[in-house]
Amino acid sequence: MDAKVNRKKLGLKEKYKLLTRDLGWEPSYHAKEKIFPYATYEGIKIHDWDKWEDPFRLTMDSYWKYQAEKERKFYAIIDAHAQNNGHLNLTDARYLSALKIFLQAISPGEYAASKGFARVGREFPGVGTQVACQMQAIDEIRHAQTQIHAMSNYNRFYNGFHAFAQQRDRIWYTSVARSFFDDAMSAGPFEFMIAIGFSFEYVLTNLLFVPFMSGAAYNGDMATVTFGFSAQSDEARHMTLGLECIKFMLEQDPANLPIIQSWIDKWFWRGFRLLGLVGTMMDYMLPKRVMSWREAWDIYGVANGTALFKDLARYGIRPPKSWDDAEAGIDHMSHQFMLGFYQWSFGTCFHSWIPSDEDMAWLAEKYPKSFNQYYLPRWQHIKKLAEAGTPFKNFGVAKLCQTCQLPTVFTEPDEASLLCHREGDYKGEKYHYCSDHCKEIFDNEPEKYIQSWLPLPQLFQAPNFGDIGAWMAWVDLKDGIDNGDYVGSQDEANFQAWRGLATSNSNAQAQGEQ
Repeated sequence: MDAKVNRKKLGLKEKYKLLTRDLGWEPSYHAKEKIFPYATYEGIKIHDWDKWEDPFRLTMDSYWKYQAEKERKFYAIIDAHAQNNGHLNLTDARYLSALKIFLQAISPGEYAASKGFARVGREFPGVGTQVACQMQAIDEIRHAQTQIHAMSNYNRFYNGFHAFAQQRDRIWYTSVARSFFDDAMSAGPFEFMIAIGFSFEYVLTNLLFVPFMSGAAYNGDMATVTFGFSAQSDEARHMTLGLECIKFMLEQDPANLPIIQSWIDKWFWRGFRLLGLVGTMMDYMLPKRVMSWREAWDIYGVANGTALFKDLARYGIRPPKSWDDAEAGIDHMSHQFMLGFYQWSFGTCFHSWIPSDEDMAWLAEKYPKSFNQYYLPRWQHIKKLAEAGTPFKNFGVAKLCQTCQLPTVFTEPDEASLLCHREGDYKGEKYHYCSDHCKEIFDNEPEKYIQSWLPLPQLFQAPNFGDIGAWMAWVDLKDGIDNGDYVGSQDEANFQAWRGLATSNSNAQAQGEQ
C-alpha cells in the first residue's frame, strides 16, 4: 500500500508563477533577438523580464470563472431591459446622440485595442507580460461586443445606429478616435503600452466609465450602465497594468527615462483631444446631468493625474508639457465641439440642437469663466437665425489637424477669442494643426503622419467630386433621418408617441372602443 503524501498547498504567488511564468521556455535553436525583434528597436532597454510583476496575479482559470459570471449577469439584465421596453425609460431621445458617438468612436477603439494587445503580447519576450496582454486582449474584444450588444436594442427603434462600423472609417468626427488607435497600433510594443495603458486606460477611461456611466443611469439607460459596470473592474486592472509597465521600464535602465517622457507628452495630448468627444456628451447630450465636464476633469483628471505624476516623480518623470494648456482648454472644449457639431450636423449620424434656456443657465453656472462671455452670445445668435427660418448651417469644409484629425475649432490657450491654427511644410506639402502640441507630435514623426487618411478631403475625390449627396451615400448616412436638428426629427416624434402610449390609457381605450 502506497504511503499517503501530504502536498503543501500552493500560495497565490506560487500558483500564479506556476500557471504563467513556468509556461515559458528559453529558445534553443533560434536566437531570442530574432524571435522578438520589436523588443529592442524603440531603444528601450530591459535587463531582466522576470522583474515585471502583474499587480493582480490573476491566473487564467480564475480569469475565465470571473468573466463568465459577469457575462451571465450582463446578458440577463440587457435581456430584461429589451423585453420591458427599456428604450422608453430614457429621459429624452436626445440622449441617444451620446450613445451614437460612443458606438461609432469608442466601441471600435476597444476592438482595435484588442488587436493591439494580441500583437504586443507576441512581441514582448517576458512571459508575465505575454499572459497579461493576452487577458487584456480578451477583455477589450469582450468590451466591444458587450457595448454593441447593449446598444443594439436601440437600433430597432431609432435612427443613426445602423452603419457604425462603416462610418467609423469615413465620417470626420469618428476619425479622431480611429486615428488615435491607428497611431497606437502602428507604434512599437512599448509605446503601445503607454498609448493604451496610460492615455486610453488611465486618462480617458476614468472620465468615460465613471462620470458618463453615472449620467447614463441618471437618464434611465440601464443597458449602458450595465456594460459600464461590467467593464469597470477590467478597466481598473488595465490601468494598473499600464502603470506597472511604465514603472518597470523606468526601473530597468536610466536610458529609458527620456523615451518614456516623450511618449507621455505625446499620448497625454492625443488622449486629451479625444476626450473632447466625451466632454461634449456630458455637457450637452445628457438631458439630466450628474456633473459637468469641468467637474469631472477636476476629480478624475486633475486629482488623479496630480497623484500619478507625484508618484512617478521619483523616477524623474514630470507632468506632460501640455498639462497647463489642457487645463486652460477644459472650460472651452465641449462648447467648441458642440458648436461644430451643430453647424456641420449634415455630416453627422446623430442629431444636434440648440441648448434650451434652462440648459444655457446650467452651462453658465458650471462654466462661470467662459460660457456667458464667449458661447452664450453665439448660441443666442444661432437661436435667432433658427426662429427666423434661416438656421445656421456651414457647408464649408473645415481645415483638419493632420495629427488629431479634428477641425481646427479650438482657441489659443491664453486667448479664447482667437482661433488656434498652426501650419508647417514638409517635402513641399503644407500641413495644418490645431495646436502647438499636435504640430510638435507631427514634427517628431513626419513620415508617419503624412500617411494619415483624412475623411473630409474625400468629399472632393472620387467617387464624390464635391457632391454632398454622393458623400452621404458613401458614408451610409440618411439625410434628414440620421442627421439634422433633433426638433422635428423622426426620433423625437417616435419617442414622444411611444412614450405616450406607454404612460397613458389611450391605447387601451381605443382598443375597447373597437
